[in-house]
Amino acid sequence: MRSIGETARDSGLGVSALRFYDRAGVLVPAWVDPVSGYRWYEQGQLEEARLLARLRRGGMPLADIRLVLASWSGADTDLIRKLLTAHLSRLEQGLSDARIEFSALRALLDHRENSVTSLRTATVRLSIAAPALAAALDAVRFAVSTDPELPMLGGVLFDVEGESLHVVATDRYRMAVARAEAAGYDGSRVQVIVPTPLVDAMRALSDSGGPVRLSVDGDRVTLEAGDGQAAGQCLDHDFPDYRRLLPVAGGRRALVEVAAFRAALETGPVRAGEAGAHDLSVLRVQDGSTVILCADGDDDPDRVAVNREFLLDALAAGAGDRLLLELGAPTVPVVIRRPDDEGTFSMLMPVRLED
Repeated sequence: MRSIGETARDSGLGVSALRFYDRAGVLVPAWVDPVSGYRWYEQGQLEEARLLARLRRGGMPLADIRLVLASWSGADTDLIRKLLTAHLSRLEQGLSDARIEFSALRALLDHRENSVTSLRTATVRLSIAAPALAAALDAVRFAVSTDPELPMLGGVLFDVEGESLHVVATDRYRMAVARAEAAGYDGSRVQVIVPTPLVDAMRALSDSGGPVRLSVDGDRVTLEAGDGQAAGQCLDHDFPDYRRLLPVAGGRRALVEVAAFRAALETGPVRAGEAGAHDLSVLRVQDGSTVILCADGDDDPDRVAVNREFLLDALAAGAGDRLLLELGAPTVPVVIRRPDDEGTFSMLMPVRLED
């Protein structure tokens, strides 16, 4: 007999996926311990688990997967071939439809690029308190993308409007926004993406106590602090419109003691992610004010799963003894705020639970 962990490791399916497929009646373990509830699989079921993993990676619907597995054990190869052929036809049609839609979208993008004036053309001179800039950069730095396929996310957006500087970073799975008061500029809105190495150099300069001076000239940005200077080219890309992604009020809020909550996350229950993925923490608000970690078997419909590592990073970036967590529906991002600063927050995309 093979344990569920061994079966997960050798098949390419996560432990949570095996539990899901057991409950769905697709791949039922040979024996379940009546005391512990632990699942055990026969050696021959490993082949079925590997087949299931392949079908899943190929995007086959659950109903068809169930038929393929049933036919596999009965050696009904004709039905299996028909199911595979039908699924491939659906995928090819879907790809064809996607190509048509994306072609139309590219035409719209070309039109927008030719008709909209870039927000990078203006000249900006403004002054910011060094501690305020340092705190803002610390609040967002963890969310910068390292994906070479998405160079527009490989830095921090500096969004200047009036006497406000918003700094924003996102890697698609999380987004962080912070605001700092600025002075000396009252022109139109200007946006530039500052590459990560230059952001880090600016952060080092911001350790001074006095004001720092930020300048933007076209595609060049400069930060001056005393006799020090950090300057370089902005990224020649357009950042996503982060304002359209801002959280909507209405989630359940809970104030957490950061040290205690971190300890609970580091030692408490987790859900195993898919092969190669991070562990998940599953959260819910109890009694309207307390965040608790859900263990396996907790089927509260309002529970929300998030990447545990990302949540720990967001708590550290929050830089406070207490932080507000906002939890909405299981498909709504988790928001982490400072109680005394609504303009600085981070958002974590939820992860869909299969069980």
